Amino acid sequence: MTYAREAHPCPKFEASVTMQRKENQTPQGKAASVLVEFLEVAITAIVFLKGFYPSGAFERRRYMNLVVQKARQPQLRYYIHASASGLLPFLLKGMVDRVAVIFFNSDNVPLEKFVFRFAVNLSYRSAVEEADLEISLRSFLSKLLVSESLTKKLTPDCRWEITCFFRSLPETGASKEANLWIPTEDTKQWEQPPLITPIRSMSSDPLFLQLYIEHPSLSASSVL
Repeated sequence: MTYAREAHPCPKFEASVTMQRKENQTPQGKAASVLVEFLEVAITAIVFLKGFYPSGAFERRRYMNLVVQKARQPQLRYYIHASASGLLPFLLKGMVDRVAVIFFNSDNVPLEKFVFRFAVNLSYRSAVEEADLEISLRSFLSKLLVSESLTKKLTPDCRWEITCFFRSLPETGASKEANLWIPTEDTKQWEQPPLITPIRSMSSDPLFLQLYIEHPSLSASSVL
């Protein structure tokens, strides 16, 4: 089952909501906190990369010693931040399989998917060296920032959303985070297996992370 938080095609969109990392976290908690922070930056980078909004909708900042983009408009920044940070309790329960940034045409057919597949080792008990984890994520992010040539040009009438693929379903009403995600049963799917372009993968216990882009197969593209 997939759940999504949908972004409007042209939101009218303001100082970044910073995620606070708790002290004395478990190894899994520390890795998951770093991951959701990374996802917020990476998703923003994807939306900027695709040119979905004017360049003035973003401003430059530094993250892990890299120059990245931060959304300036309040609605856009909140949507990305809330979607990423809202995954934290589900990551800690091993419920999340992958998260995708999906761009659709006007018929609600996916044109392109940026897919983050990850896992947090819930049985890991050793201390997590946050510096080592950030080195791995920095190289990951560096590759994403120069991946524009691997993507497709968007149509003027497209929209996008953040979609989460759960291994097990969150119970609606169990938490405010669960209530933020809605089922995506009306989303049209590709009839043929997609073309997959790997971007980067990493494995640094307790975190495994992979990013790839999905496009419709050539036969499916011809009928879109």
